[in-house]
Amino acid sequence: MKKTAFVLGGLALGLSLFVIPGSAASPSPANGQGVTSSIRHISPELQKAVAETDYAAVRIKPFPFASEAWTFRKFTFAETLLKLKELGVGAVEAFPGQALAAEFPGAKFDQAMTEAQVAKVKEWLKAAGVTLYGYGVVDIGKTEESMRKVFDFARKMGITTIVCEPADDDFTQLEKLVKEYNIKIALHNHPAPSKYNLPETVFAHVDGKDARIGSCADSGHWVRGMNDPREAFKLLQGRILDVHLKDRSDFGTAKGTDDVAWGSGRGMIRDLLAELTLQDYDGYLTMEYENESEVGDPMPAFRKSIAYVKSITYYDGYTQILRKGGGRYEKHGWNHYGPGYFEINPKTGVLKGQGGMGLLWFGKPYKDFILECDFKCSTPTTNSGIFLRIPDVPVSDEYIYHSLEIQIDDTSTGIHHTGAAYDIEAPKLNASLPTGEWNHYKIEFRGGHLKIELNGKLIMDWQAKPGGKVRDIAPAGYIGLQNHDSQSPPYFRNIWIKEL
Repeated sequence: MKKTAFVLGGLALGLSLFVIPGSAASPSPANGQGVTSSIRHISPELQKAVAETDYAAVRIKPFPFASEAWTFRKFTFAETLLKLKELGVGAVEAFPGQALAAEFPGAKFDQAMTEAQVAKVKEWLKAAGVTLYGYGVVDIGKTEESMRKVFDFARKMGITTIVCEPADDDFTQLEKLVKEYNIKIALHNHPAPSKYNLPETVFAHVDGKDARIGSCADSGHWVRGMNDPREAFKLLQGRILDVHLKDRSDFGTAKGTDDVAWGSGRGMIRDLLAELTLQDYDGYLTMEYENESEVGDPMPAFRKSIAYVKSITYYDGYTQILRKGGGRYEKHGWNHYGPGYFEINPKTGVLKGQGGMGLLWFGKPYKDFILECDFKCSTPTTNSGIFLRIPDVPVSDEYIYHSLEIQIDDTSTGIHHTGAAYDIEAPKLNASLPTGEWNHYKIEFRGGHLKIELNGKLIMDWQAKPGGKVRDIAPAGYIGLQNHDSQSPPYFRNIWIKEL
């Protein structure tokens, strides 16, 4: 089946991204025990992949926070922006019909706003420091004329994502408009009897379409429908353009079941963030809080939710320096010196070294930092390394005498083995995984002190000093990855850095 092939193909590289090696298999989370998925056409292979994914071992990446304005539906749009400013939330998804402001009695946020009202909204957004990124759930109609009205409004407001549930199964017109306007369409999944209540229905409508047509994955509505949201997210891998993240006190719609702060219910929030991390989702975590008993003051739940996410975010304070933009990975900010090159897979973000011995270096110098990345050896003789504190822009091989190289070479021994400060200091132990498996480096360089963990094991805790071919060590400099040859290339991915 085409669907199964898509799912398995999407999982091939994604399952090991951001995973802590050597961790135990993750049991079903306590807040999800006893839940049986009722998704009817999800492949057994995908269900098995979810069951076997060690979500507890995933190093969760940071995500920017946003709010669906529906969370603040008892307030005006102008008041909503002030509350988001107070929370430090930098983005909002507006919904059609919210009262605009006390100074515009009867006016609503929608396509009917006057030019004066549009100007005011933009003024309020700027003053609050909030980005209006989305609009929905909005009825776009079936005709080109009705759709264009929504697209024209989105372009006027600077909105990049329209959230909707199209009534028409023919997306020919939608594809034409997303290309013309360069505005994304995200299919929302209200519960049954909504047309898009099942994730496989969303998938069937977006599969093979323009990449700007995807899913607004509402985890809470899938929980309401007794669906495992992790399976839904994994099915829609690569097609999730927006996330309405919700936690629920229970599965289904039983009396008393309601939205709760993230991490306090049975909505599998940590697992979902782990799944989004595995997919390297690059959009917002958008809170849509629908608890009617608390909607008059959703601020406490919002604060608890943000605090929870921050508490489980491994890469909090880090910057991802090999990242994707527009759905594709690029070597933006990286430069190459010397022979050979690194090729990048635009879908997975995996770097592969090719050609002779050269250096791919990042164009910002760092003093004290923590650098984390994954690397893999293609053969037992793979030879590579990570250079630290290259003092000047490389224009010759002179940099090898004035910077430290953290070695990748499982064949050599001692001061030339994986984990060594090349030619100077040997690692305390061998912690490399077998050829073909992804390893994880955590390298902390603070002042003159170098601390290295490989696959979670401390292999070096050393006061750095020159030695061997290294004449001196600069107090600050660039970071570089060494390519060596095409016969046994090194691979790198998930490169993060935290300035200290």
